[in-house]
Amino acid sequence: MQNRKVKSCLLFISFLLTVFGSNAQAQQGIIKGTVKDAATGEEIVGASLGIVGTTHGTISDDKGAFLLTGIPAGQYVFQVSYVGYSTIRIEDVVVKEGAETNLDINLEEAGEMMDEVVVTTTRRRGADIALLAEQKKASLVIQRIGAQELSRIGASDAANAVAKMSGISKEEGGTQVYIRGMGDRYNTTSFNGLPLPSNDPRLKNIALDLFSTDVIEFVAVDKLYNSKMSGDFGGGNIDIYSKEYSGDGMFEVSVSSTLNTNAISHAGAFAQLPNGDKWGFSQYTIPENPLGGFNFTNSANPVSRNPYPANVRVLGGKSFNVGGTGRLNLFGTASFGNGFEYREGVNNDVSAQGARIRWSDQTRFGYKTNTTGLFNAKYLINPTHKLSYNFLFVNSSDQWNDNYNGYFRDITEGTTGLRRLGSYAQNRVFVNQLLGTHQLSSRIDVDWGVSANRVSYIMPDRIENILRYVDGEGYRIAEFADSDNNRFNQRLDENEYAVNLNGSYKIGNTEAPSGVIRLGYQGRLKDREFESIQFNFEHTSQGRAVVVDPNNLDALYNQNSFANGYFNITGFAGESPQLYSGDQQIHAGYVSLEYDLTDRLTSVVGVRYENIRQYVDWVTQFFPDGGKNTLTKNPVLPSLNLKYELNERQNLRLGAGKTYTLPQFKERAPFVFDDGTVSEQGNPFLYPSDNYNLDLKWEMFPSSSELISIAAFGKYIQNPINEISISATANDVSWVNIGDVGTVIGVELEAKKDLIKWNSDRNLFSAGLNVAYMKTDQDINTDKVRQETRFDIRPTHDRSNFTGASDLLVNTDLTYTKRWRNDGNIMATVAYSYFSDKIYSLGIEQKGNLVDRGVGTLDFIIRSKINRHIGVDLLLRNMLDPEYRRVQENASGHVPVLTYKKGRFFSLGVNYQL
Repeated sequence: MQNRKVKSCLLFISFLLTVFGSNAQAQQGIIKGTVKDAATGEEIVGASLGIVGTTHGTISDDKGAFLLTGIPAGQYVFQVSYVGYSTIRIEDVVVKEGAETNLDINLEEAGEMMDEVVVTTTRRRGADIALLAEQKKASLVIQRIGAQELSRIGASDAANAVAKMSGISKEEGGTQVYIRGMGDRYNTTSFNGLPLPSNDPRLKNIALDLFSTDVIEFVAVDKLYNSKMSGDFGGGNIDIYSKEYSGDGMFEVSVSSTLNTNAISHAGAFAQLPNGDKWGFSQYTIPENPLGGFNFTNSANPVSRNPYPANVRVLGGKSFNVGGTGRLNLFGTASFGNGFEYREGVNNDVSAQGARIRWSDQTRFGYKTNTTGLFNAKYLINPTHKLSYNFLFVNSSDQWNDNYNGYFRDITEGTTGLRRLGSYAQNRVFVNQLLGTHQLSSRIDVDWGVSANRVSYIMPDRIENILRYVDGEGYRIAEFADSDNNRFNQRLDENEYAVNLNGSYKIGNTEAPSGVIRLGYQGRLKDREFESIQFNFEHTSQGRAVVVDPNNLDALYNQNSFANGYFNITGFAGESPQLYSGDQQIHAGYVSLEYDLTDRLTSVVGVRYENIRQYVDWVTQFFPDGGKNTLTKNPVLPSLNLKYELNERQNLRLGAGKTYTLPQFKERAPFVFDDGTVSEQGNPFLYPSDNYNLDLKWEMFPSSSELISIAAFGKYIQNPINEISISATANDVSWVNIGDVGTVIGVELEAKKDLIKWNSDRNLFSAGLNVAYMKTDQDINTDKVRQETRFDIRPTHDRSNFTGASDLLVNTDLTYTKRWRNDGNIMATVAYSYFSDKIYSLGIEQKGNLVDRGVGTLDFIIRSKINRHIGVDLLLRNMLDPEYRRVQENASGHVPVLTYKKGRFFSLGVNYQL
C-alpha cells in the first residue's frame, strides 16, 4: 500500500511538471473580458464561457474576469451561461492574430422560462442563486447551503452550517448531528463526494466542526436515498465541497478574536491542567515503567491562563493557461484559531425515589484550537476533460478542566467531596483526493475519484482525582475503588481508502436527452487500531491520611511519595493496554435509469448491491485471551425518485428507498471505554438494522433567489439500535437492538424571500425560515434483548422517542444588504434558532428519562466591505444566553441533573485582500 501511495505521488508530480512545461501557441489571438450582473453590476463568479462548435472554453474568476488564449484567427459565436441567468450568444466575434478581443458581458436573471439555463459542473457554486437553480433543475431531491449564506448567518464551521438547515440539529456539548431525528449511526459524511473516516472512537462520522468555513464552498445534505449513495443511510448524507479558485491571482489575510463573557470574567484565574499544548500539538507519550515508579511528567496542578483568543487565516490562488485550451487553477488556505469557554451549574444523579447519588456544583474551564490547511489543484485539460487534486489537513485539540464540589455516595459519606477531571484530546485528519471528469462523446460521460485518508486521535494522560473534606484539617484523598484516582490514555488510528467510478449514457437526442442510464462501482476499505490503558492509584492508609492542597496535588503524587509507600500504581492488565482492531470492506455496484415519462414527469429508478464484511478482534479486561467477530451482509437496495413539474416555478417530488444501518467497530467489541462519566462496553451480538424511507415534497421558486417548500417524510426501521444502561448504577452502558420497530414521521417547511428591494437592488431586505416538526417512536423489548444478548436490561418504559430527537426545530433570519458603487457593501443579519425538548438517555430501574429542555438562541452578524481590499466583521452570538437544563423525569417529580449557561460571544475580525 505504501509503495502504491509513493507511485501515485510521483505520477502526480510528473503530471504537474508536464503541465507547467507546456508552451502556449504563438501567432494566435486572445478573448478576454468580464461578466457582471446586469441589474446590480456585481461580478459573476463561475460563469461558463466558450466558443460554440470548438473546445475553447473557460469560467469567470472571483472578479468576474475571463481569459481565452490560443484562439486561431477567425470569426466566432461566443456563448455565456450561468445558473439562474439567461444564456446569451454573441455573434460575429472577431479574433485577430496577436491581438486581444475585449468583451464586457452583462447577464440578466432568467425570467419565468428557464429552459436555457445550464447547470454548470464547476464547484464555484457557493452563491444562493446558483444553488437554488441547481435545486430546481435537479431530478433528485437536494438541499445545499453555500458560502454566501454561511457568511450571512455567521456559521463558523460545517456543524453550525448544517444545524441551520431544515430538519437538522446538533448535539449540545458534543459533535453528533441529527437529521430528521436520526443520530450519528444513521448518517454519513463525505468530502467532495468521497467518504471520510471518523475522528472519534465513539462515533461513525467525523466531527463537522473540524471543517471551518474557510475551506467550504457549499455543504450538500441528501435526506432521500438514491442508488449512487452508500446504503448505510437512515437520516442523510452530508457532503462538504471544498473551495476552488479560478482567476489571475488573489491573496487574502484576516485576523479576528472571539471573546466569551464567561471566560473573560475569570481572566487571571482561568484554571487548566498543563497536560495540553496551547497550539494543539501534543508530544506526550506514556512513560517507561509506569507501574514501577512515579514517572509521569505532566503536572496535576492547575495553572492560570488569560482567556483572550486569536485567529489568523491566509488564502491565495492563481490560474495559469496551459497550451491552447488548458487551464490550471491553484488554491490554498491555512488558518489557526483558538477559543476559551467557561461554564458553571449543577451536575447531579438521583434514584427513582429522589435519593441523592451525586449532588454537586460543576465548573468547567475549556480551551480549543483548530489548525487547518487546504490545497486544491484543478486542471481543465479542455472543456471535456478535467482533473483535480485536493489535500486537507486538520489538527484540532480540546482541553477542559472540570471540578465537581458536593456529595458523592459511597465515596464522601457525611462530608463534602471534590472531584477533578482534567482532559486533553487531539485529532489529526489527513485527506488526499484525486478526481476526474471526462466527456468521452456526446452520449457518454465518466467521472471517477480515489481517496486515501488517515485520522489520528489521542487522549494523552487524562487525570482524575477525588478528595473529601475533613473538618478542621482540610482535604484528603477519597477512595471507594482503586480506579477513583487514575491517569488514562487512549489512541485511535484509522486509515480509509475509497474508489468511485461512475458512467452515464444519454438516451435519445444528446442535446435534450429523454433519459440517462447511470452505473458505477464504489469501494470503501478501512482499518482501525484502538488501544487504551488506565493507571490506577491505590492509596495505602498512610497515603489516605495525608492532608493535600487541591491546587498542589504534585506534593502527593511524586516519586518520593511512591517510594515511601503512600500509593501503588496498578493497571487492569499490568502495563498491557486494552485494544481492539477493526477491518471493514464494502464493495458496491449500482445502476439507475433517469427517464422523462412525459414532458413534465421524470423518474429515476435505481438498484444497488453491496458486499459487506466487518471484522473486529480484541483483547480486553473481559476477554484477556482475546476474541474476534465477523459480520457479513449482502443487501439489495432499490430506490425510486419522481419529479413532476407543475409549472415553470413549481415541482412535486416523491421518493422511496430501502437502506440499512451497520453497527460500529466499538459497539461490537466487548471493550470498556470510560470517558470519565460513563463506562461503555461493546456487544458482539449486535446486528444491522433495515430502514425504509418515504418522502413527498412540494417546492416553488417565486424568483431566482426565492424558495418555498413543504416536505412530508416517514421512516420505518426494523431492529433499531439504541444505547441503554445495563446496570443499576446507570453508569455502564452498551448498545442493543432494542426492539422490533422504530418509526419517524414529520413535516418540513422552508422559505427564502426577498422582502423589499430598492435603488436598483442595491438595498435589500431578505428573510429565511425553516421549521421541522416530527414524531419518533420505538418499542423497547426486554425479552428480545435478553434472548439475543447477555444483557438483562430493565428500562422504565416499554416505548420511547428516539434519543437526541427534538419534536420541533426552528431557524429564521432577517438580513439587510446594501451595496455601494465603490465595491463596498454591508450586510447585517439577525438569526434565531430553537429546538424543543429531547431525550438524552433512557431511564432504567424506574428512574425517569434524562431530558434536555428546549433552548432558543439569537445571533447578530454584521459583515462589511469598506472597499475592494478591506473588510470588517462583527459577530454577536448567543445574545439571549439561555440556561441549558437537563432533568430526570421521575414519577415523583422532575429533578435537574445538569444546568449551565454558555455566556455570550463577541467576535471582531478584519480582512485584507490584494
